[in-house]
Amino acid sequence: MAELDVQDLHLSFGGLKALGGVSFSVEKAQIYSLIGPNGAGKTTIFNCISGLYRPQKGRIVFKETDLVGLKPDRIARLGIARTFQNIELFRHMTTLDNLLLGRHRHFRYGTFRAALFGPGVVRDEVLHRRKVEEIIDFLDLEASRDRLVATLPYGTQKMVELGRALAMEPAVLLLDECSAGMNLEEKQDLVWRIRDIRDVLGITILLVEHDMRMVADISDRVLAISYGEVIAEGPPDEVQNDPEVLRAYMGEEEAS
Repeated sequence: MAELDVQDLHLSFGGLKALGGVSFSVEKAQIYSLIGPNGAGKTTIFNCISGLYRPQKGRIVFKETDLVGLKPDRIARLGIARTFQNIELFRHMTTLDNLLLGRHRHFRYGTFRAALFGPGVVRDEVLHRRKVEEIIDFLDLEASRDRLVATLPYGTQKMVELGRALAMEPAVLLLDECSAGMNLEEKQDLVWRIRDIRDVLGITILLVEHDMRMVADISDRVLAISYGEVIAEGPPDEVQNDPEVLRAYMGEEEAS
């Protein structure tokens, strides 16, 4: 049974069709990539899964729960985390503090109990900090641990955002163009990190990515979309050589 099953998604903004019947399934501990020209609808799919958009038609089933209509915080608490195309960190907080924010779905106490800082809160705080320290070690962020995010190189900031998503201990991780703006060395490191997230942590990964070499290198399966509709689905090599996929990308290049 698929861990995440997207069924016949339709979404329009006014008279503009963003998604026109998109369907796909992602198995547990799979790296599944979404590709397509700019404006194809890839991030729109992520926004539907994470609850930022509500499709007019279709279902998004995660572990037998239909996510359509649920609020983003509820979806996060169910075990779906994401990163964004543009870095969404608290720039004037440290790496450690940004990662601690990712633990929010595991907090078992409210503001009043936190202010009293009783024994139960102290135990939870120790647990959350231990989990965050494990992520810092996992992503090799020790040198950035106590530095303000604003002072970090761009590639390191992207890794901090990835770490904050991992701090949620998700079952499914949505990575939206996580390599954008990275140099070749940073991308190579990111590829290893993504593999480790799947192989070591057992997390299912749904990836939106423009770097076709990276997609071919790490993906188990690939979905290609254009103008909000599926044009190909299958193993990376098969999809990348599909005539419809080549035509979609060639059309974008000619238009630009």
